[in-house]
Amino acid sequence: MPAISTLLARKCQHTDIALSPADQAKYLLATPGWTITNATITKAFNFKNYYETLSFMNAIAYIIHAENHHPTITLTNSRCLIEFTTHSVNGGKGGLSENDFICAAKIDAVIQQMFS
Repeated sequence: MPAISTLLARKCQHTDIALSPADQAKYLLATPGWTITNATITKAFNFKNYYETLSFMNAIAYIIHAENHHPTITLTNSRCLIEFTTHSVNGGKGGLSENDFICAAKIDAVIQQMFS
């Protein structure tokens, strides 16, 4: 199983190789709170108000831009839903790669810093 520190130290790389279901399960253990549904990892973050939600969005914008790995984001008044998948894997059909878990770990680190 990859450690969270390993994921935090890595940078996203272009890949067309999907993780196997067994590897996905191992990576999921390093990113608690994220779930896998339909070749996507997802996590919802809840906040007190719109200001906190936007602050979080702005904080993660830097990370996802720097990693060049962009999630689908649904933003509401006090909730932010993030969904990662790697579109280039499985012959362009999409799936999960290490990049999805790298970004998940980095987003979790942001939320820890915001509220610690």
